[in-house]
Amino acid sequence: MSVPTGDNRDPQPSTSSQLPETCRQFKFPEILLATRNFDESLLIGHGGFGKVYKGTIFNESNPVDAAIKRLDRSSNQGAAEFRTEVEILSRLQHCNLVSLFGYCNDEEEMILVFEYIPNRTLEDHLHKLGTPLSWHQRVTICIAAARGVDCLHAGMVIHRDIKSANMLLDDNWAAKISDFGLSRSMNMNLSSTHVSTLVKGTFGYLDPYYFNTGRLSRKSDVYAFGVVLFEVLCRKRAVDTRTTEDQWNLANWVQKSIKKGNLKHIVDLEMRDEISFKSLEAFARIAGRCLHQHPKKRPTMSEVIWNCFIALSIYICYIDHADSKLSTNSLGNNSSVSMRMDTNEVSEDLGIPSPSLKAFTFADLETVTSNFSLHMPFGRGGFGKVFLGWVEKNTFSPSKEGVGIAVAVKRRYADSSQGHVEWLRDVSLLERLVHGNIVNLLGYCSDEHKYFLVYEYFQNRSFDGFLYGNAPHIADPLSWKTRLSIMIGVARGLVYLHSSKDQVVCGIVKSSDILLDQVCNLNF
Repeated sequence: MSVPTGDNRDPQPSTSSQLPETCRQFKFPEILLATRNFDESLLIGHGGFGKVYKGTIFNESNPVDAAIKRLDRSSNQGAAEFRTEVEILSRLQHCNLVSLFGYCNDEEEMILVFEYIPNRTLEDHLHKLGTPLSWHQRVTICIAAARGVDCLHAGMVIHRDIKSANMLLDDNWAAKISDFGLSRSMNMNLSSTHVSTLVKGTFGYLDPYYFNTGRLSRKSDVYAFGVVLFEVLCRKRAVDTRTTEDQWNLANWVQKSIKKGNLKHIVDLEMRDEISFKSLEAFARIAGRCLHQHPKKRPTMSEVIWNCFIALSIYICYIDHADSKLSTNSLGNNSSVSMRMDTNEVSEDLGIPSPSLKAFTFADLETVTSNFSLHMPFGRGGFGKVFLGWVEKNTFSPSKEGVGIAVAVKRRYADSSQGHVEWLRDVSLLERLVHGNIVNLLGYCSDEHKYFLVYEYFQNRSFDGFLYGNAPHIADPLSWKTRLSIMIGVARGLVYLHSSKDQVVCGIVKSSDILLDQVCNLNF
């Protein structure tokens, strides 16, 4: 679609101009061989530009599947679009951009040779094939596509035709941005954030500000991407005149629906019961920001990626929490990372500790810790000292040192500034928080004004010991992979806390509050 809005014109270079030497140039006989003389049985797509064929090219002696795009000489696209695709894809390579193998401008032909992406487009799966897509799949696809657009923007390229039809999906459902014929490069030496140009794009995805002013910027792509986000959420086309008139334009309809408080009702029926509302809110919030009428108030694509990650993380924690409710609160969990909780900013609904927690007496804990033996303490904090203890595996009844399973017993200082209220908060909160990256509370004691919390024990203790050389039982330093896995566990724990009913804020997160199990998996 092309809409003239003034005298500004895109440049129309000739294909005779020099194209990048880094890009492979195919001879026309090679293309004929690859497509079996453009055999119609190999046709996999067509449009205003011409036809796309599946073919086989050779990388040295190795056969490689390729998508071969042949420009129709009667097409309204021409040398400018052909050259733009070659130049951009020769300069920018990214796992979420379709790869250009080469081109052919031999014998007056204009042909582009791309990697072959077998799983069709996002548009096909949403609107033509009716493919069942989970919320997890949809957000993951959006993140991948956003990374591709972000790569373009970092390379000072505006795509100008972002839409679901230009998002290809590979065998792993990873999205790749395609079709760069309308793209524009921005001059890196200019301070201006936009270019004035003939308006081009696709109705429904077209930025209204760009349409009205002819001023193109990266935020025009952001607007179009916001439409795609809602398209994925609602499984509705950007423009669909088959529906009632108020739903013809997706962007207008979703914004009006959200203002009326009908967010839940715009969600694709297929996954309304699957998606968590907080994940939905996070996703809809960033999508809505993309559609802001003022380009400067729209997010960058980096912000879009981050916020989609947040929406996905909230959903994953929601699923983890739902799954964990089905399991018993035992020490058999080989969890990743646990955060030790000393929370102040929590719900005031303290209540009575749940019967599912073990109620220890003071005499019980004297037995568990060998009378709080001095050779057994292994930690301290603002609340008090932490002692190593032993209980029977199934009943949590008191045991002797080395018999049963180890537990951590947290005892309040007699003169502690933290007291009964803080203890109640810990008990009330921790009995409700069940997650693989949050330390498990097993029991408590409030006997004779003596306050204790009993937690699962982590053999490798806290993360700071590994970082600062205080873990002599570990000979080798932590690998980068292990450190990264630990921090992912921390992030998962925090996302769960922030998205829980209590919306818990830790206040301070430090390495000494991050506990590691026997295989260096991580728990708060």
